Amino acid sequence: MKKTMIIAAMALWSFGSIQAQDNVARPILKNNIKLNSNRMTPEALWAMGRISSYAASPDGKHIVYQVGYYSVKENKSHHVLYMMNADGSGQQLLTKSSKSETDAAWLSSDELAYLSGGEIWTMKLDGTNRQQATNTDGAVEGFKFSPDLSKVIILKSKPFHKIIKENPSDLPKATGRLVSDLMYRHWDHYVESIMHPYVADVTVNGNTIAISKNMVDILEDEPYECPMEPFGGIEQLDWSKDSKQIAYTCRKKTGREYSISTDSDIYLYTINTKKTENLCKPANYKSPDFDATKSLKNQPVNAPENLKNNVGYDQNPKFSPDGRFVAWQSMERDGYEADRNRLCVYEIATGQKRYITESFDSDVDDFVWSDNKDAMIYFTGVWHATVNLYAVNWKGELKQLSNTWDDFGSIQLMNNGKQLLMERHNYISPADLYIVTPNYKKPEKTTITQITFENKHILDQLDKPKIQQRWAKTTDGKELLYWIILPPDFDETKKYPTLLFCEGGPQSPVSQFWSYRWNFMIMASQGYVVIAPNRRGLPGFGHEWCEAISGDWTGQCINDYLSAIDDAANNLAYVDRDRMGAVGASFGGFSVYYLAGHHNKRFKAFIAHDGAFNLESMYTDTEENWFSNWEYDDAYWNKDLTPNAKRTYENSPHRFVDKWDTPILCIHGELDYRINANQGMGAFNSARMRGIPAELLIFPDENHWVLKPQNGILWQRTFFNWLDRWLKK
Repeated sequence: MKKTMIIAAMALWSFGSIQAQDNVARPILKNNIKLNSNRMTPEALWAMGRISSYAASPDGKHIVYQVGYYSVKENKSHHVLYMMNADGSGQQLLTKSSKSETDAAWLSSDELAYLSGGEIWTMKLDGTNRQQATNTDGAVEGFKFSPDLSKVIILKSKPFHKIIKENPSDLPKATGRLVSDLMYRHWDHYVESIMHPYVADVTVNGNTIAISKNMVDILEDEPYECPMEPFGGIEQLDWSKDSKQIAYTCRKKTGREYSISTDSDIYLYTINTKKTENLCKPANYKSPDFDATKSLKNQPVNAPENLKNNVGYDQNPKFSPDGRFVAWQSMERDGYEADRNRLCVYEIATGQKRYITESFDSDVDDFVWSDNKDAMIYFTGVWHATVNLYAVNWKGELKQLSNTWDDFGSIQLMNNGKQLLMERHNYISPADLYIVTPNYKKPEKTTITQITFENKHILDQLDKPKIQQRWAKTTDGKELLYWIILPPDFDETKKYPTLLFCEGGPQSPVSQFWSYRWNFMIMASQGYVVIAPNRRGLPGFGHEWCEAISGDWTGQCINDYLSAIDDAANNLAYVDRDRMGAVGASFGGFSVYYLAGHHNKRFKAFIAHDGAFNLESMYTDTEENWFSNWEYDDAYWNKDLTPNAKRTYENSPHRFVDKWDTPILCIHGELDYRINANQGMGAFNSARMRGIPAELLIFPDENHWVLKPQNGILWQRTFFNWLDRWLKK
């Protein structure tokens, strides 16, 4: 899973409406917690506000942004809107309701639209004159107004019974589900509804905006989702500058075909004619009939057919300011969810496509068109374990505009395109907003100014870890970068228990991310040195480095983990080689399960969260079958397995439980349909049957992540109690 996808979903998650207390509904607002310690704790982490969406006004004078606050006691969240001047001054809380208010968008320089209770509302920039613009019984899940404000796209879910049959009406309490095809559940839910984009007329009467109840389904009742599950939102659609067309993302497949393919496309829908054109494929193109029992790795990189027909993930279209072009993020190969994200630019008049980020051998995470005649595009991307800002022109000439140990988030233009509004974070600082003034001709003169300080009142009470980089030699003679996170008040003359962090993905960068679960600041603050390698399979080190992991989960990437921890143990005097542990989630959890049988006494404790344990079971357990098809290279039941597939299944962690000798904590969510909970249960049961000390933390109501506040606190406490038990004796 893409980290950029994982960070966005966490920021926008909501846990329901605020419950009444003493018959009064009270919103959860900023927590002015006074800490009892100068070290980061789970309680301090969950007291922090989480900035998510944001937008600058058309005149560049104001910024509206969204913050999520959490109550551990109530086990709930609440999302609020703030307004401030463009320089960060004059901050004002706009939210007045006990309901969450989210997804603010500017209608003009003094009027906003936003979501509350599943309806679109409008208000003035000072929060006055609030009016409800839709009446859908709370069905609105996203929206985007046309540039001329004559129409609006509304995202709503509709019943979907193509794969899970609708139960008979005379059995209203029946809980059974009759399934007829694959993709009957996705991420954490059964697929009994899908989202569709609708277009509605907008009427402006003085200070009142009304949205028609009569809506046109853009997909005309086609059985396909738009935006795409599980993380897609309104960013997967865009209005043309003349408000006459909509570009949208869709994978027009269902069932088995959907489950084995990542081939989504960009479609152009014309409002007046209701006609749809596929921008990714010529009209006479016919998608190949893939065989799920055979390898899908039959598409060479830069194959002309791939470039012509865009057979991989294509998503998030954005029209150029002059309306002549549409750009989008494009992956080249079908079935490969972590293929390199490139920028594809499509000229509407000619149908010609151009890929303009070919000189950047990594992913384009987010992008925005510049507002000038040079047709320049700004984008963020990872290189050498940081996500920085870049610019590329029509000729594909690339320049790096920032170079800091941080991760930048999404980009928006402001001040008539002269500046950028961006989010930035790192290992010791959660998300805040920044104004970036880019300088393409002289990148070193690009300026970056922080304008929000959402958690300063908490961070100022905490001692900060120290962050270092180190390069180590790998077993095949290459250079590997790993991060070192040192405890606050670090003393180089002392020995510290040390954690090897195993990244998930498997193709997610170990960049300067800030996590509310896998948080390096809290790990270091509990007295641990953290070693976080950018092992084989991670983007930001070139195509060859990233591609090396598929079909070789237990080869060089595992050697890279061991190279990093061995380099630290041999060369960093403060690393206590007798008190080392390995921790990780998803592919990182798989890595821990595998290391448990191959670590040669290096580690004294393991923690695996939502990891794959039995790869034969995992092949058919996961709902997105394209993932196992690509990563494992072949189905386990085939007798003539490819060499990669044979190696994969022969090295499944469950085959080496006889070599396990180290205490292990297994964590899993029962709503995790990506890596099913039987994987974690199987690992725990195996350890206990072997007589190895083990614990299982199982969450019946969590998916691949842990999102509820009290579960999050329980996760952190269990995590550190386990490590302290075995590494701090």
